[in-house]
Amino acid sequence: MSAIFKDHDADRAARGKWWTSRVAIYAALGLWAFICLFPIYWTLTTSFKLAPDVMRGNLVPWWDFTPRWKGWESIGFSPRLIGEVSTVREEFLKRFWNSTIVSITSSLLAVVLGSLAAYGLSRFSYRFGFMKNSDISFFFLSQMILPPVVLALPFLVLYKSLALLDTLVGLILLYTLMVLPIVIWIMRDQFQSIPVELEEAALVDGLGIWGAFMRIVLPIALPGMVAAFILSLVLCWNEYFFAALLTATNATTLPVMVASQTGSQGINWWAMAALSSAAILPLVIVAIFLEKYIIKGMAAGAVK
Repeated sequence: MSAIFKDHDADRAARGKWWTSRVAIYAALGLWAFICLFPIYWTLTTSFKLAPDVMRGNLVPWWDFTPRWKGWESIGFSPRLIGEVSTVREEFLKRFWNSTIVSITSSLLAVVLGSLAAYGLSRFSYRFGFMKNSDISFFFLSQMILPPVVLALPFLVLYKSLALLDTLVGLILLYTLMVLPIVIWIMRDQFQSIPVELEEAALVDGLGIWGAFMRIVLPIALPGMVAAFILSLVLCWNEYFFAALLTATNATTLPVMVASQTGSQGINWWAMAALSSAAILPLVIVAIFLEKYIIKGMAAGAVK
């Protein structure tokens, strides 16, 4: 009888320990989610505040403050102005379109070129002087260590001589070079996780190298490519320094427009918050719809 009570107490203690660990884990995850999402919440609510509400730091709508459309009116997207002609809204849509073209095109080019380079580094042996495959891969990644300000003057001189200042083509080329190293690094690990025997079997069945790559390797590596594309898209979409440096009127992107809300009279917080909310919305939508590819791509290569 005592043995039965002991087993019952042990089971109860084990269940209590299991529930305690679960509560601790979910509490930690909830706290981390709150920390990550609070800046988005603060930005979105600020777009509906008036100046006194911003200065007082009111946070809860209809409790601390009454929401107003002041921030969205400043960019022409309030219910009162949505049916009217608005030069500010046209300017926003122009900058939004510029950011979309530059970010998507640069990310696609980087994924295509980076995937080819990464496949070569994962399947073939190269030697350039004292540099081997691992050294070449690290060389690509090390390019991201350079501060952007170091490249400011060279790119200004180069783009001026090539007539690429204030052009979408100039930003696309620069952004492609900017995100190419991280794409190569991600895709190299992705390709290394794919067994070479699959390609060898495809070659035995009569496929060429390109056929094996397109029909065997590429479908398996697709989640990693999508993850690399999304990461590149985020980096290009949010880039400010070179967009402000190399553009003036025609090719200005959204980050430059958001930063332009600061002036001699101070910071127009509500307009900046409305612009920021509208700017991050496409990335949120992309992340929601492609979440499974992001998880698969980030987990690729962890286990062979």
